[in-house]
Amino acid sequence: MIKMIHSYWAYIVLIVLIFAVINAFLGLKANKKFEAKDLRISLFALIASHIQLLIGFVAYYVSSYYETMRSVGMSGVMKNSDLRKILIEHPLVGIIAITLITIGFSKHKKKTTDSAKFKTIAIFYAIALILILSRIPWDLWFAN
Repeated sequence: MIKMIHSYWAYIVLIVLIFAVINAFLGLKANKKFEAKDLRISLFALIASHIQLLIGFVAYYVSSYYETMRSVGMSGVMKNSDLRKILIEHPLVGIIAITLITIGFSKHKKKTTDSAKFKTIAIFYAIALILILSRIPWDLWFAN
């Protein structure tokens, strides 16, 4: 059940994060004023990604993969590329990506110009999006 929630919530996170990145780049390109709706879009992406992280922590520890890691040990996980992707790379890159989203949101609040706010959100959120997309276990995701 938790794995299913984690998978479905990922759709929400991706949609909102893509929307936030596009909104930031369009705002930067059009030299728009950073308004309350822009703040809400980036804030919703921040909140959705943090919820995904919490769901992911629960899913990690109740999954059969975690039991496999406990039985084969860390050296066994590191030798198996499939296990390494699920148990090490996916969670670690996810944590890094969500950290970048958090830093980007925090830094944008300190910027004084609208273009600097859009630029900060665009850069940090885009890097986070690329990292997330790089570590999604696509073969398992569509198997649900």
